[in-house]
Amino acid sequence: MIDQEKIKKAVALLLEGMGEDPGREGLEETPDRVARMYGEIFFGMDADAAEPLGKVFTVKDSEMVLEKDIVFYSMCEHHMMPFYGKAHIAYIPDGKVLGLSKLARTVEIYARRLQLQERMTGQIADAVVEHLSPRGVMVVLEAEHMCMTMRGVKKPGSRTVSMAVRGVFEENAGLQERFFQMLKL
Repeated sequence: MIDQEKIKKAVALLLEGMGEDPGREGLEETPDRVARMYGEIFFGMDADAAEPLGKVFTVKDSEMVLEKDIVFYSMCEHHMMPFYGKAHIAYIPDGKVLGLSKLARTVEIYARRLQLQERMTGQIADAVVEHLSPRGVMVVLEAEHMCMTMRGVKKPGSRTVSMAVRGVFEENAGLQERFFQMLKL
């Protein structure tokens, strides 16, 4: 659970550490604003993917389902700076499909935490496997990390791509190829 009072104190100390006066006009409400913002940005810390992934429908089809271009915003746990991009998730149903918004909600739950992109990719794949039991899942995240574009090497526009494959996607290169072809549509 997010502790708003601790965040307010920490932000005031941070401002002081930067040489600012947390009581000056323009900054006096900043600790409160940041605490509220962190409550919004990090709502995934207290959320469970079981909730959105619990809404399924029975089907006879077993063709690939792809939800692509799911925009997400997250915070890198190393520098506490944003990274943002798109998630692409495919699964092969085994008698059940998800409601259309459920994959996007699952991405949001994992993105709204202090995160590593590589971990987040696997968490999304594992949650879909755990709650839907599909024949296979493939997740690709592509993101720009502000810790690389705004500081350090300063390379704006560079993108990190991570992938997680489970089930039949691991064993079948043809399914992986079809996934990438569908991304181009």
